Parts: sequence; structure tokens; C-alpha cells
Amino acid sequence: MYRIISKTELATFTTQLVVEAPDVARKAQAGQFVVVRAGEKGERIPLTIADYDREKGTITMVVQPVGSSTGKICSICEGSSLHDVAGPLGNASEMIENGIVVCIGGGIGIAPIYPIAREFKARGNRVISIIGARSAEHLFWEDKLGAVSDELHIATDDGSKGIKGFVTMPLADLINSGTKIDRVIAIGPLIMMKNIANTTRPHGIKTIVSLNPIMVDGTGMCGSCRVSVGGQTKFSCVDGPEFDAHLVDFEGLMARGRMYADEEKKSVETYQHEKDGVPLCLTRR
Repeated sequence: MYRIISKTELATFTTQLVVEAPDVARKAQAGQFVVVRAGEKGERIPLTIADYDREKGTITMVVQPVGSSTGKICSICEGSSLHDVAGPLGNASEMIENGIVVCIGGGIGIAPIYPIAREFKARGNRVISIIGARSAEHLFWEDKLGAVSDELHIATDDGSKGIKGFVTMPLADLINSGTKIDRVIAIGPLIMMKNIANTTRPHGIKTIVSLNPIMVDGTGMCGSCRVSVGGQTKFSCVDGPEFDAHLVDFEGLMARGRMYADEEKKSVETYQHEKDGVPLCLTRR
């Protein structure tokens, strides 16, 4: 069992879990993920490691309850335990040194971009971070990212914080200003990552995205997380989760993500019915 040390509501519809997992924390690196089950009969779902503390033996995950499985994870009380936390899985982020790196996190992608930005900064890079969300109430970790960034830009769809617009806008401004960007890494919704790839492609800026497709075992056996990269079939769990954004078939990936929409809707409806009247355990910030 993996005890939940602390549970915090970071922002609207966003829960932070600090979980006791010493073996995972000991080996975790920026960019890797874990496969989690809420209970013995729970679905296996991948969650990116948003932070880790080797001395305390803990890892941090940030979760949005968008489906029944993430809903169950977010409903577990502080002090209780997750049934499984398997990892760390996937490849660590590929690092460069003494360059200019733009780290972009959209929505829940703000969480996994943090340890990557921190590692780039530790390697002597100039780190420019861009984060975005629908509105200010959906933003989080501005202070954490600001502490590991030389610049922090914020964009919200409604303009309630930072600039009004999308994360591609500050990125385009940086490119147009003549900033020599050595690497862009982006994590967030597929459409966001696709648009970032389209923004950097004409300028030949190496751009990396972290993909989180449908996944079951997380070790390359089931094949459910396959994605086309440069015309070749890759598996996100063992070949990724990071790939060259200019080679990813985003249209095919988005289509695969909609394959089980009906089943997911039914699962959420069943879960909502089962949990009616059951209070959630949340520690407010």
C-alpha cells in the first residue's frame, strides 16, 4: 500500500497528492511517470511524477478527476492508501546544458513540466517557462515554476491572469523577438501541443512533447499506447513518453483518444451514481 501523506486542492478541479513511495522516489527522474490503481479492482492509469523527495521517500502527483478512475483516486482520504504505484516508468527527459529552453505547461501539464524545468535550470540553462489555463482559478504552481525559471509567462483563455490568449502567443513573441531558443518542451492537451509544434516548425526549433495516450500495462506489452512518430509505430510507455513534436501524428493520436468515449461516459455515469452522498476528503490550501 502507498499511503497518501498529504492531499491538497491546488486549484479548481485539481488535486495534489503526496504519496509515500520510497522505491519510486529513489529512482525517479524528470519526465517519468507511474501507473496507479486506486483499489485492487481498479483501472491502471498513468500519472506523471510531478515532484519527488528522495530523502522523505515521497512522490507528488497532480490529478484532475475527469473520469471514474481519477475520480476514485481523488476521493481517497489523506492518510489512506493507493493500492498500486508502479514505476518509475518511461524515459527521463533528454537534457541539454547551457542553452535557452522554453518549458510550456497547459492545464494539468503545468505539474509535469515543473521537474523538467527544474532539471534544465540545474544544468545551467536559461529557462523560460510559459503556463496557461482556462482561467486564473485553474492555474497553480506559479511560485514553484517561477523559482526555477529565469522568466515566467502566464496566459489564460479569459484573460483573468497574464495575457488573454493561448500559450502559443508568448512563444511566438519570443521567437519573433529574435530569442535564440535551443529547445522547446511542451506538456498539455493534444491540441495545445499540436499548435506549439506548428508554431516552432517553420523556425526549425527542436520541440519535444510528452504524450499520455490510452495506456494499460505501461511496460510495452499491451500496445494500447501506440502512436505514429515519423511514420513509425512507437509505444509511449517504453519509447517515450517524450517525442519529437514535429514528427508526431497528432490527428491519429486524437482519433485514438476518442475511441472509448462512449464507454468512458458510461463509466463516469456509473461512478457518479455510486458516490452520490459520499463526501470527498480534501485539505484546502
